[in-house]
Amino acid sequence: MPGTWGHLAKRYREGIGSAPLSPAEWSWVERFLADPERVAFCEQPTADQRHGYDAARAAEAILGPDRTGVRAALLHDIGKRHARLGLVGRAVASVAIRLKVPLWRRARIYRDHGPIGSEELFGWGAESLVVEFARNHHGARPPSIQEAVWEALCETDKPH
Repeated sequence: MPGTWGHLAKRYREGIGSAPLSPAEWSWVERFLADPERVAFCEQPTADQRHGYDAARAAEAILGPDRTGVRAALLHDIGKRHARLGLVGRAVASVAIRLKVPLWRRARIYRDHGPIGSEELFGWGAESLVVEFARNHHGARPPSIQEAVWEALCETDKPH
């Protein structure tokens, strides 16, 4: 479920000004991904790639050399790409979700991106932390994730 109205507004502004990842940033990302994760990451819109990268770098700064925590931050929104919504479509879907009005198919996919992405990640053999953070990052902490790690990962998902 999308965040607060303020969170949504900040994410929209981030999306408008998102710069593609530089070659050095791509090189850093690729250290953490193998196919099919790499392919899925590349299929994301530029704004989602940038958000995943920024979240992963923030996770690295908070969690240190915890490779799995970095991967969890990098891949937590991987399911959004299936909705195939542009920036305006996402804004409309987010409002519809918040207002609890009936959703069209792509808006439901967008709303459910966490569970959708986590199922993919599970099928690809991703670590439990990566799968569980993708599934639950808009909800409550699952017992399988330590509280300090959960709080750090949630912090990385905030717009800056």
